[in-house]
Amino acid sequence: MINEAELYPESERHKLSIAMDKDQIMITGIINGDERILSNFYKENIRYVQGYILQNFGNAEDVEDIFQDALVVLYQKLKSEMVEMRVPVTTYFYGICKNLWKNRLRKKQRLVVDDKRVYFEEESNDIIIHNIENKEREHLYRKHFQKLSSENRKLLHLFFEGKSMKEISKITGYTVGYARKKKFLAKKQLLKMIEQDPLYEELKVVC
Repeated sequence: MINEAELYPESERHKLSIAMDKDQIMITGIINGDERILSNFYKENIRYVQGYILQNFGNAEDVEDIFQDALVVLYQKLKSEMVEMRVPVTTYFYGICKNLWKNRLRKKQRLVVDDKRVYFEEESNDIIIHNIENKEREHLYRKHFQKLSSENRKLLHLFFEGKSMKEISKITGYTVGYARKKKFLAKKQLLKMIEQDPLYEELKVVC
């Protein structure tokens, strides 16, 4: 059995315990409809949701709508125990908000008036959604790519440019075998950092 004391120093265990306790209090408050907890949850998270929606073709009214709709979804999932919370509840909530907003963009309608009738027509926002998702993934990638050593950044940059291992070997001065091993370890490190980022968890959330 893994001993938590071996993984975290005492100060880190204390912080982890506080975060877990705060999350549990928040979850219980949301399930029970505690007005104080819900009010604090709103104050602590509305600016993040607002920033995301306003940057992605929304307005202030959309922000309030999505926040409240996401809160209902979160409540239903927590109440029915449909979700095993492996991330902070706020991270999961942000993921719900983002998915609800992207779903709304997909279904957005416009009023059409012609000579014979008035009707609503669904606009195709697939390109917009695609661009938003690409922007999020690119931000996540760039953020952690910059954390790699300069050697690893150079190696991966050459690889992503389509250079062969033989070409990379000549440029870096490594043997082909060492360059291949170093590339593998650099990619592994990059993927690990990305997967541990809360934004990665948000992108995985499905409403």
